[in-house]
Amino acid sequence: MRFVRRRIGLYGGSFDPIHHGHLILAREAKEALRLDEVIFIPAGVSPHKLHAPPAPAEVRVAMVAAAIGDEAGFSWSDAEVRRPGPSFAIDTVRHFATANPDAEIFYFVGADNLEALHTWKEIDALREAARFVVFARGGDCKVDDLPCIRRVVDISSTDIRNRVAAGRSVKYLVPDTVCALIALHGLYRNE
Repeated sequence: MRFVRRRIGLYGGSFDPIHHGHLILAREAKEALRLDEVIFIPAGVSPHKLHAPPAPAEVRVAMVAAAIGDEAGFSWSDAEVRRPGPSFAIDTVRHFATANPDAEIFYFVGADNLEALHTWKEIDALREAARFVVFARGGDCKVDDLPCIRRVVDISSTDIRNRVAAGRSVKYLVPDTVCALIALHGLYRNE
């Protein structure tokens, strides 16, 4: 009998807030790469977004949990939120590799992060520990050596925060459960 390794996708990000674009890309990656599970991991402190503090971590975790609900093959983790200091990808990959020693780990990265990838902490070790998968929300992916999920999704967390701050609706941009949590916690009103 042949041993088949579990295939796990790690989807880190600020998820401030999580939106349908995140979910569409995660579903596309799950199907295209035949992943057993996609784990959404809200960042505690993003080392690349230190200039703009996000919504409280526990609220972002709650939004992720609400957005994915009981969707088969989707789960979430608060591993980065519980870990002090900046949320480095290598630490997260090592955490999940240790917890799942027989799994093949895929790490999702936005195409907009590729130029700065060489600056990531322990990038060579990270490349050894996980297979990068590039998310190209604009549909354009100029990477030859990495798997790329191409999907035109014109939704951004920044636009959602700006719409809320301006008193505009975000319905259809985020799941209804996330919209309710944004309202409940009064998020993004003062941006």
